[in-house]
Amino acid sequence: MKADKRAARMREIEAVAYGLIAEQGFEGTSMLAVAKAAKASNETLYRWYGDKKGLFLSMVEANTIDVRARMEAVLAEGTDPVEGLRQSAPVLLEMLLGEKAIALNRAAASDPTGQLGQALAAGGREQVFPLLQQLFGAAIRQGQLQPPKAGEIGTLFMHLLVGDMQVRRVIGTMPEPSAETVARQAACAMDQLEALCTS
Repeated sequence: MKADKRAARMREIEAVAYGLIAEQGFEGTSMLAVAKAAKASNETLYRWYGDKKGLFLSMVEANTIDVRARMEAVLAEGTDPVEGLRQSAPVLLEMLLGEKAIALNRAAASDPTGQLGQALAAGGREQVFPLLQQLFGAAIRQGQLQPPKAGEIGTLFMHLLVGDMQVRRVIGTMPEPSAETVARQAACAMDQLEALCTS
C-alpha cells in the first residue's frame, strides 16, 4: 500500500478508535474491536501500530499535524515571529480543546500506569513545544519580545492561552468552545503576553 493511502487508511481506523473510546473507554476498547469496526484485519492493526499503546501514540501525533504544519511553515517562510505566533495560537488552542485531544487526555488520565500520559507527552507536547520555543526565540532575538522577569516565556504563554480550560473540558464542566471564542482567547493571550514581555 502506498504511503499516502496507508496514511489515509490509518486516519480512518483512528476515527473509529475515537468513537469506541468515547463509548467504552480506552481500557474497554480492544484492538480487535477497532479492527472489526474499521473493517480492517487485526493483523493489519498490529503490523501498523504494534499494540494499543502504539495506536494511541499515532492518534496523538495525528492530532498535532495541523499545529506542527502551521508552525513549521512560519519558521520556514521567515514570517514575522510575533505575527506567526498570532497565526499559530488559535490553531494550537483549537487542537488542545477539541474533542480528539479531550478524548486522549481522558484516556491518559484514567491510566494508572502513566504509559498513556508518557505517550501523550511524546506525541503531543514534545512535538509542538520545541516549535513554539523556536518562534519565541526568534521574537526575542529580533527584539519584539523580552523574556519574562520570572519563568520561561513558552510556559507563560501556555498559561495565558489555555489556563484551566483543558482541565475543565476533560472533567466535563466546559463545552467545546466555538471558533469565535477560540480566536478571541488566542488574541487575548497574545495581547497579554506582549504587555508582559515588551519594554
